[in-house]
Amino acid sequence: MIFNSFCRRLTSGRLVLAFLGALALGALGTLRAAGPELPEAELRKRLVAVILSDADSRETDIRNLASTGSRLVRDILLAWPKDRVLLFEQPGGAKIPALIEEETDSDGKCRAFRIDTGALLSDASGKPLKFAVSELTTAETDNTLRSWIQRGLDTLALSDPSGEARKTAVLKLGNSQKMSNLVVLKDRFDIEPEAEVRKAIQESMALLHLGDPDLAVRKAAIQELGRLESIGGLDMLKHLAADVALPIELKRPVVEATQLIENHINNVNMVGTLFRGLSLGSILLIVALGLAITFGLMGVINMAHGEMIAIGAYTTYVVQNLFGSGFGFSITLPFHFSGKAISFGMQLPGLNATGALYESYFLVAIPLSFLTAALAGLVIERVVIRFLYRRPLESLLATWGVSLVMQQLFRMVFGANNVQVSSPRWLLGHFNFSDVLLGYNRVFVIGFAVLIVVGTWLLLTRTPLGLLIRAVMQNRDMAACIGVRTQRVNQLTFAFGSGLAGLAGAFLSQIGNVGPSLGQSYIVDAFMTVVVGGVGSIVGTVCSAIGIGTADQILQQATGSPVTGKIVVLVAIILFLQWRPGGLFSIRSRSLD
Repeated sequence: MIFNSFCRRLTSGRLVLAFLGALALGALGTLRAAGPELPEAELRKRLVAVILSDADSRETDIRNLASTGSRLVRDILLAWPKDRVLLFEQPGGAKIPALIEEETDSDGKCRAFRIDTGALLSDASGKPLKFAVSELTTAETDNTLRSWIQRGLDTLALSDPSGEARKTAVLKLGNSQKMSNLVVLKDRFDIEPEAEVRKAIQESMALLHLGDPDLAVRKAAIQELGRLESIGGLDMLKHLAADVALPIELKRPVVEATQLIENHINNVNMVGTLFRGLSLGSILLIVALGLAITFGLMGVINMAHGEMIAIGAYTTYVVQNLFGSGFGFSITLPFHFSGKAISFGMQLPGLNATGALYESYFLVAIPLSFLTAALAGLVIERVVIRFLYRRPLESLLATWGVSLVMQQLFRMVFGANNVQVSSPRWLLGHFNFSDVLLGYNRVFVIGFAVLIVVGTWLLLTRTPLGLLIRAVMQNRDMAACIGVRTQRVNQLTFAFGSGLAGLAGAFLSQIGNVGPSLGQSYIVDAFMTVVVGGVGSIVGTVCSAIGIGTADQILQQATGSPVTGKIVVLVAIILFLQWRPGGLFSIRSRSLD
């Protein structure tokens, strides 16, 4: 029911508008999160006044300074309780607060920076002063002042520009069980722009109210946790439910709130499982789409298709290194000439790029992965495949041998161990959608899989090459009789299918490690996807990939074992093919053989 509702919202477009609104609020939150901005000179003036003051308004002044979110305020508040705020007395008796450096020289002396100007404390001639630790007169603190400073630091954490950092700080205060943190959370709630952080503040305040002696307040807090479906509050509610001393008035609200949260967790797990299944299906789709063309449209069983995936992944690795310090390799052959081993290598200089330029390497690696794998597929088709058309058993054995050769080449060039491809920053992390964590890299793969499917469909249905491919697929001899250069079509088709496998390798490099046997982990699943969808059917491949990926994740969750889940999926596929040997969408051909 929840998934259907989700789909209806997506179809109507409201979810898209909500997402855009969330982005707008996030941008606004980044601007407002740090609180009111003050010039640095004004901040320094107010810091000096707070340090030298002993008035009752000191607590309020510290909290107001902390609400600015200034790094300078944070540094001073952190140093103050550690006796690193110096009170330097001038000849006239006036005191200047200064921040003491943590590092000392060989004589055990250190310098100090004036808080009012940021300049080094200097003598009349302008020479920086150095102080021994025993000579320092620091600004004194007591327990009350330390508690005010700590509360100011908590306020600073709540003023961080990052919404995720503010949320973490809120949850930390909520789990502290200190009623004094309620004031800080209430003040932040009034100015917090992000809905997700505001919800976290409400949860934290409810958690703190669980310790209130007033039964009415505790009951309202329990009901609030249930209404907010607070996953973080579930353990606390279960602890309350197990307490034999729990008042009778609170037992029913605790049970109801616990039930609401557990139902929410079940829904979150379900949606998360569907998302993981969709992402797995997208990866499977990209892998199987190229195989659907070479196997389905050309009738060639290409066991080296997995190595096309590895070529795309290794291309991404090489591009990453070329954007960095460079890439080189050395190969020593098991042969000797004049008593010397035959070896050769190559060293490619890198761009030594940093920042945004280095982070853009993956955008360059995507088309290069396609082109490299397509070129490799073209070579294999010219050298091996073109002699084995309409001979499926021989093509299977030959391409299996090609795959073994290519795996050994990968080991010789890149080593037998896996290599690590670092994801660019814009693919790291995740965003939260109603407590469901959606990784940026998997969302990117899903989106790009959609583009690849649309592009492949347009190629096959809206271009002259697609018309020729479909003609050769339906009746190769008749197409040749009317002038279609079937060998050229075979080359381009096989190169295109191999290029799609290279794209799959580029995306897989962002999810896991890259090794010589990377492709072998997906080749069996890819063949199953193509056969279940219907040999040669692009639509069938899409439906089959999404169905197998989603079913695999759901069954793994239901059975509690990845192996058991895969076994159940395999058995289901075997039974399905017994019922429909042609798959979901079987392709009709005019060919009589």
